Amino acid sequence: MFDIDLQSRTPIYEQLYKRVIELTVKKQLRPGDKLPSVRELAKALGVNPNTVSKAFQNLERDGIIYSLAGRGSFISDKNGAVIKQNTIEQFTLAAREAYAAGLSAEEMTDIINKITQTGGNKLD
Repeated sequence: MFDIDLQSRTPIYEQLYKRVIELTVKKQLRPGDKLPSVRELAKALGVNPNTVSKAFQNLERDGIIYSLAGRGSFISDKNGAVIKQNTIEQFTLAAREAYAAGLSAEEMTDIINKITQTGGNKLD
């Protein structure tokens, strides 16, 4: 469920952060669901507990999860708006980078239309 790529240039804590958001968006994790403990998840992934802890701290800071002392970390019921806002920010940044790289508004619109027509699966 919490797959990470140890060969990726993306830091592991960031991969884990994004994976929790992805699972939440796909409704595989729902509000109130309990996450594995930092130690359990670190052991399962074969990474340092500090790495998982950093991902959890960032998720909590951004309102995606919340922690209860002695009980664990849970998916927040307020995370939908947070995820949407983060997605808008990331999309805006990506669109600016695409524009700076020479893509026209028409090319970007075509890409968006293809994504929405295929349900986000392929751009072919």
